[in-house]
Amino acid sequence: MNDEYDADREPTEPIEGAPQWAPPSPGSERPAAATPEPTTPLPLAPSLMPPAPPVPPSAADLSITRPVLGASHDAAPHHRGNGPSRRIWPAIVALSLVVGLGGGFLGALAYDKIADDGASGPGFADGGLSDVDLEDLPPLEAPGSIAAVAQAVLPSTVQIIAEYDGQEAGATGSGWVMDKNGHIITNNHVVASAAKDDGPIVVVDHDRNRYEATVVGRSPVYDLAVLYVKDFEDLVPAKLGYSKKLRVGEPVVAIGSPLSLPDTVTSGIVSYLQRPVTTGSSADESSYINAVQTDAAINPGNSGGPLVNMQGEVIGVNSAIATAGGGSIDSEAGNIGVGFAIPVEQVRTTADQILKTGKAQYPVIGAKVKTGGIPTGEGAELDEILANSPAKDAGLRKGDLITHINGDRVTEGIALIVAIRSYQPGQTVEFTITRGNTEGKLVKVVLNGEDG
Repeated sequence: MNDEYDADREPTEPIEGAPQWAPPSPGSERPAAATPEPTTPLPLAPSLMPPAPPVPPSAADLSITRPVLGASHDAAPHHRGNGPSRRIWPAIVALSLVVGLGGGFLGALAYDKIADDGASGPGFADGGLSDVDLEDLPPLEAPGSIAAVAQAVLPSTVQIIAEYDGQEAGATGSGWVMDKNGHIITNNHVVASAAKDDGPIVVVDHDRNRYEATVVGRSPVYDLAVLYVKDFEDLVPAKLGYSKKLRVGEPVVAIGSPLSLPDTVTSGIVSYLQRPVTTGSSADESSYINAVQTDAAINPGNSGGPLVNMQGEVIGVNSAIATAGGGSIDSEAGNIGVGFAIPVEQVRTTADQILKTGKAQYPVIGAKVKTGGIPTGEGAELDEILANSPAKDAGLRKGDLITHINGDRVTEGIALIVAIRSYQPGQTVEFTITRGNTEGKLVKVVLNGEDG
């Protein structure tokens, strides 16, 4: 039996038998080896950020990720689904996927186009990315060593300390300086609680200088947020690269503040490209990303930090990790070398929208797609076509099996949602569908947009 998912929205109920969710803790046993289908999504759930310790944790503290050193608020809950069972990859049923934070481009114009405290608020730019001063050159002229990359990018990486659940400095994460105008990129889930409560957010740079930050805008759908620091003169911008130039096996470096340890550098390789990954347990909190998968060590506190290539260019935002074990925050669950980063191309698109309006949009087609059950790899079956929708206008029907989008293969429902999310509202995409005995039918759909 299959659940029904809206092709534009996240599921509203978790699935029975899905892993339990919680921040990871090092030291868990690895699950049995498995080779999942390349486009089969790895369902993640939100994992609320652990509190920031008032002093650096001791070595003993690093063996767990539960709140330590006098933290006062409760740990993040874990969730167990109550829908139909998903018997996917029995060899890795022990895997838990959690938000890996801590809980978790175009030309340069003058700064006077950034509104300081105008009607739009601080940090907005009428022209989006075309009105901010982006770094033109990569830190390294040619691919260098890990040490060279670290030296070049550390000055552009920051720690984020934010209010969480009413507790000032209750959560920590990472981020990086996007431009020379005071804009910082991080994950939405790093600052979501502070943004909702109008709580304080502090950016700490490489030299341990502290800056008060405000939220320009955030996107729960893409798990991205843009912050603004008014006194930014000493901040060093990073250089944005292109994840589409990456190759599997290419070395990468992750930088951030895992476990409240600032300026931590880890390295690994690109393990996979365009991995469909979902995070969250509700429609309001979930996001879908076409992720860069890496085995660089990422732990709670790394979320929002940069994943960079060997020229020091940012090619992704570290956002989620897989951990063995799962369960509650006190359970044994550790980094097993499966991390996920939001491609920098999505950062460009979302940041551009946020700088202009304070909001981000995601594309929709106005249809529901079947998910769950045993994946066949044949495609994504549409279960409902909404009235007055792009899907309806394009002539899509209930029961249509979408096998490709713009020539790229689609194997199941979540992969279709993630693929659609990689485009922008207003764009036209071409679906290849199977309808009854007719295979290879081409249908063009103009994507609509919703805020999120």
